Amino acid sequence: MKYRTAECVSPMHPDKICDRIADALLDAYLAQDPESRIALEVMGGHGSLIINGEVTSTAQVDIEKVARTYIDKDTTIISHIVPQSTEIARGVDDGGAGDQGIMVGYATAETPELLPLEYVLARSLCQAVYEVYPYDGKTQVTIIDGRVATVVVSFQNAPHDALYALVRNHIDADEYIINPAGDWSLGGFDADTGLSGRKIVVDHYGPHIPVGGGSFSGKDYTKVDRSGAYMARRIACDLLEQHHAQEVYVYLVYAIGKKDPIMARAIIDGTECAITGYHLAPRDIAQSLSLKTCSFLETASWGHFGRGFQWDAPQHS
Repeated sequence: MKYRTAECVSPMHPDKICDRIADALLDAYLAQDPESRIALEVMGGHGSLIINGEVTSTAQVDIEKVARTYIDKDTTIISHIVPQSTEIARGVDDGGAGDQGIMVGYATAETPELLPLEYVLARSLCQAVYEVYPYDGKTQVTIIDGRVATVVVSFQNAPHDALYALVRNHIDADEYIINPAGDWSLGGFDADTGLSGRKIVVDHYGPHIPVGGGSFSGKDYTKVDRSGAYMARRIACDLLEQHHAQEVYVYLVYAIGKKDPIMARAIIDGTECAITGYHLAPRDIAQSLSLKTCSFLETASWGHFGRGFQWDAPQHS
């Protein structure tokens, strides 16, 4: 038997609050200066929010005003932003990657979203519960050979019996585990500390697909752990369609300051091949995927793939 499990978290999970703030700030800078260099990290919880990182931009952004949209008015904000390192900028100025890294793209014919079934089910369930209970929460779905075996749901301000009925109405499973530690009302930053970029598996494809390790939120296109991952997804979707395949993995590997990846390989239904026909320098990726003008805030909730973004759709010639 083949077991697979994936989870999803709501936009009010503390890590996701931080992702949303990071990407809202990124959008604010890019709106004024599309060539902004942004690498922001956000940590928050228990009455404080810390925004740290590097920004090189002509834009003037009221950081506190943007952040206040997502936090309590009494939260203390500490911001420490410095310009991008001149040594990093030296490589990026010539169109090179802003860092080294490994990016993994994936697509599967298993679902219309071209994502693993367990991931799609966990996300769909989390969205359904969030519509009724728009608070901190998590869902988790385990499947066995495609059958839903166990569903775990924990949501703030959601009474057990009502939540159980909602979940059962949305998904059929052998077992339901609802608020296993008991009903709870203290969530978000009041209960836990959040950190941007900590939910990278939820942001990608779930735990059964490898990730390169780089996070997304708060980073502009020159950071290839974001733009390269988006492009890897686009290539995977293209190859899935072109080869009428069941499953495609794409691996892009970059070196800081270098325009083109030092490795670009795909695995199509188990057969490895080179990737050709794509322009994979960061500037080219930004142009083909409209990464200077898209709303990154939209990506900060509910995952970055299988939601109709430019990098999800196969590119038809």
